Amino acid sequence: MKEKEIIYKVSELNFEIKNLLKNSFNQVWVEGEISGFKKSSLNHFYFDLKDENSIISCVIFKWFQNEINFDIRDGILVRVLAEVGTFERQSKYQLIIKKIIPLSLGKLQIEFEKLKKKLEAEGLFDEKRKKPIPPFPQNVGVVTSLYGAAVRDIISIIKRRAPNINLIIYPVMVQGEKAALEISNAIKEINEKLPYIDVLLVGRGGGSIEDLWAFNEEIVARAIANSRIPVISCVGHQTDFTISDFVADLRAPTPSAAAELVSKNASDLIIHIKQIEKRLISALKIIYQRLFQRFSIFINSGVYKNPLVLIENRAMIVDEMVEKMLRFMDDKLKNRENLFINLKGRIKNLDPKIPTKKGYAIATKNKKTIKKASELKEGDDINIIFSSGSTDATVKKIYTEDL
Repeated sequence: MKEKEIIYKVSELNFEIKNLLKNSFNQVWVEGEISGFKKSSLNHFYFDLKDENSIISCVIFKWFQNEINFDIRDGILVRVLAEVGTFERQSKYQLIIKKIIPLSLGKLQIEFEKLKKKLEAEGLFDEKRKKPIPPFPQNVGVVTSLYGAAVRDIISIIKRRAPNINLIIYPVMVQGEKAALEISNAIKEINEKLPYIDVLLVGRGGGSIEDLWAFNEEIVARAIANSRIPVISCVGHQTDFTISDFVADLRAPTPSAAAELVSKNASDLIIHIKQIEKRLISALKIIYQRLFQRFSIFINSGVYKNPLVLIENRAMIVDEMVEKMLRFMDDKLKNRENLFINLKGRIKNLDPKIPTKKGYAIATKNKKTIKKASELKEGDDINIIFSSGSTDATVKKIYTEDL
């Protein structure tokens, strides 16, 4: 070994490579299609950027996400402004993205949207055609890979939560060119040969859009739609959506979630029932306490001890009202009586015979009172009324002058 040769530690070499990349590619624009998108628990975005021949890992830290105004997902063609850095612990280089711009949909995403629109127009996504999932299935079929983590999770969860359930595993390829045909054939064969199965789980674990593509194939979608057995689609992670999810009778975000959906844990049910029982007893106690409180107030009230109090109070009120009414009527009658006497006196004063009692007489012609001498002529027959009696007379002479 020469004296001037430098010996690096692994971490030192990685650090030097990182600085070299950073200085050589301070900021670069890169175009490619997003694949394998996922969000970490700390809300950082991780995905691959690919073209026809190559692929590179990418990360968008959450403090660079404020200006993102579109939904990042697999299959979108984007242009990114990034630094070329390294993840020293794994000795791999990656793009640390500072800005991302959507350009268009990638080839697979375009195919996805095209098939989705086609099947939606045919009504395969309608809720009305979807079958209910039995709440307590006894026989559960599983169409997935025999070697993936998904089948192990499903078996583990169901056996732990509901060991009485019979599991029928139908192994298929879930990735690659033949996967879609195997999955669709499995669904058809189970419907034909295993009619006793109550519900069917169809899915696999997570992956990129390419890994999950078998569940975006039309042949798989139509097999699920034509299934007599209710189908739960459980493909990928919670953020992954496939055509199978839209066609299936129910979508579970993961295979593990699907297993939990079909396996009602007996102990959980007992706990739930006991919780309902406790709430019911608590509610009944509250109702009883309220009723007992009202009853106690009632039996200690004066009304309960002397029920006639209600009648006595009402009787006194009635007496008081009757007295007021009688006083009112008496006052009204007295007012009317005084008015009658007054009117009677006024009418009496208007009697035309009153002047005759003072020595005057009333002369009439044809039963009409004669007020002026000019109303008569000589020879007229008149009647003269006295205070007592009357007489007929004939006019001999008329004096028009006042006496």
